[in-house]
Amino acid sequence: MTPSSGGQGAAPRGQPTPSTAATTDRACEADPATAAPVGRYGFPAVLWRALDNHPPPGLSRIRWRSPLRGPWLTSVLGATLLVVLPIVVMTGLLSYIAYGPRFGQAIPFDVGRLKLPTFDWPTRPSWLYRLNQGVHVGLGLVVIPVVLAKLWSVIPRLFAWPPARSVAQVLERVTLLMLVGGILFEIVTGVLNIQYDYVFGFSFYTAHYFGAWVFIAGFVCHICLKLPKMVRSLRSRSMRSVLHTSLADTVPEPPDADGLVAPNADAPTLSRRGALAVVGGGALLVAVLTAGQTLGGFTRGAALLLPRGRSYGKAPNDFQINRTAIAAGIDPAVTGTGWRLRLLGGSNAVMLDRAALQALPRHTVELPIACVEGWSTTQTWTGVRLADLAAAAGRPNPGSAIVSSLERFGAFNHAILQNNQILNPDSLLALQVNGADLSLDHGYPARLIVPALPGVHNTKWVSSIEFRET
Repeated sequence: MTPSSGGQGAAPRGQPTPSTAATTDRACEADPATAAPVGRYGFPAVLWRALDNHPPPGLSRIRWRSPLRGPWLTSVLGATLLVVLPIVVMTGLLSYIAYGPRFGQAIPFDVGRLKLPTFDWPTRPSWLYRLNQGVHVGLGLVVIPVVLAKLWSVIPRLFAWPPARSVAQVLERVTLLMLVGGILFEIVTGVLNIQYDYVFGFSFYTAHYFGAWVFIAGFVCHICLKLPKMVRSLRSRSMRSVLHTSLADTVPEPPDADGLVAPNADAPTLSRRGALAVVGGGALLVAVLTAGQTLGGFTRGAALLLPRGRSYGKAPNDFQINRTAIAAGIDPAVTGTGWRLRLLGGSNAVMLDRAALQALPRHTVELPIACVEGWSTTQTWTGVRLADLAAAAGRPNPGSAIVSSLERFGAFNHAILQNNQILNPDSLLALQVNGADLSLDHGYPARLIVPALPGVHNTKWVSSIEFRET
């Protein structure tokens, strides 16, 4: 069966067919990304010729036979990543800002010239961080099948020999290494962090932050080099014609300068529309298995990738936590009748036991806790407004506050709050959740709960709050 006119396998009128042009055209075509003719050498020509004459053993035995590879399929996958990956990057950088780097509580703190502009992280809407982190983690997982398909589509280019024929192509290779290496590093470390598996032995936060900048640099350079070619490739055939082309009508694309099209392709076992369906189906499956950890409700039951479990029980304190009291080294004895909350910042320290806190005006609000790993949970909290505690301490309009925990060690045994986070009427020192006293694992005798604040900064087992002028 021959391809129908306008189908995905039809060559433009006057264009040599793949079988006749595979070995004649590539030697005289130019690579638009580097302006170096494929069959010629740039400066220093001696180096490139020497490399060309001494390929690695076994490289010549590799044969790329898929008839689906080509500039069009690669460009479709690339265009998808061009839309999605900037969203993943931006939400990741916003997550870093939400941690409060100007207060020294974001990791890493010393980032040199990679310092981001900072601002007061909003407290409205209360689900802001939940949305930001849900999108960051969710899209980061959903995009994995697309990334793998994109790498598959360009793998012949990665094994091309010589690896470069000019200095310009060397620079292109460096940006490609930054792009591919960066995104694979971010995916692997990100997935391991979601599952709390730190087998890599270094700080996830630090590595993920600097790894992101390596990827961003490679991504921007790659876009500048490849965008014109991607646009031309996308225009070479319509998506509608591809989706209407059957397996029997699927043939290789015309030969390309980058060598993505196989010169002697095998018969297709899958059409291009089938390949797109496989990639799209994989992304949809990941979305179904992931989205429930952020959306909650009935969707949580489908969230098989939820690191802290889909359901716990029906008691008031039966919901997910990141750190238990035992893991934090909390002695139950220090949370008993002898516990006192210290309020600092005024002329004199104020000491309040739990009975005194319960005697103050209390407020009840439904707020989510969202963690950097992407999971979240919404509960009903009851406690004393932080604004009322600031007034009781003698500083009714503080610039910031340091909330300290009974936990002695750990990167998050305290949190620094901004003015808007302290004075938000829904910001509480919570004493109860869902109508019952907090359990020890959930922060008894008192814990912080602030709208749109990253989960680790909603400090548990609070021992003191220092309200500061600035």
